[in-house]
Amino acid sequence: MNIIQRLQKIMPANIQPIACSWEEHLAKMQKISEEASLQDAIFRKQHRIENLFGRSGIAPLHAHCRFENYHIFNAGQKNALNQSVSFAKNFGTGFGGFVFSGGCGTGKNHLAASIGYYLMSKGRSVLCITVADLMMRFRATYEKTAKVTEQQLLDELCKVDLLILDEIGIQYQHSENTKIIINQLVDRRTSHKKPIGMLTNLNSEQIRQVLGDRIIDRMMMSNGIWLNFNWSSYRRKVQ
Repeated sequence: MNIIQRLQKIMPANIQPIACSWEEHLAKMQKISEEASLQDAIFRKQHRIENLFGRSGIAPLHAHCRFENYHIFNAGQKNALNQSVSFAKNFGTGFGGFVFSGGCGTGKNHLAASIGYYLMSKGRSVLCITVADLMMRFRATYEKTAKVTEQQLLDELCKVDLLILDEIGIQYQHSENTKIIINQLVDRRTSHKKPIGMLTNLNSEQIRQVLGDRIIDRMMMSNGIWLNFNWSSYRRKVQ
């Protein structure tokens, strides 16, 4: 009589053991151990982001943003919500990214943050960062007292499950160094089949002038999506 059988014999009738055999018990313990290891890996990945950027993956300004509280006033916004939800729920089935293009106050950041929070709730790591903040972080790696090298920072940015770059082309023309960094990130992430999102006020022609056709074409690989937020700001409509 093994230990499982002895336990079954002395346990009250209304209590059932988690396993009916020693083999089943070992299998369940192994599954629990694997799940704990996975959660630990997820925690460490997001923790590295917090250490590097001093915050979690989504800026505090958009901490309230969820799909459920995205306000719809027209058909375009309904389509944007549906496609964003689909992107989040199908994340991992492809590596296509997204470009949200439109004016200020049209909901680009709300839906991008909603995607991020949904993925983080599923154990994915996410970072949404402005191009200006990104370049500030890279410039900091050149300082003598820097604890992180440029290559290490690039490596960490390529490990994040979803990287979202905000304010692409906010000054219309980025510096050459900025373009090189964005090109490196897009190239490396698409090569490793990791999606990247972009938020911009520029239209299709303008962003292609800023980043080049090659980068935008890479963004559209593997069923990447481009959404035009071509309606007026709704911030004043939302109470």
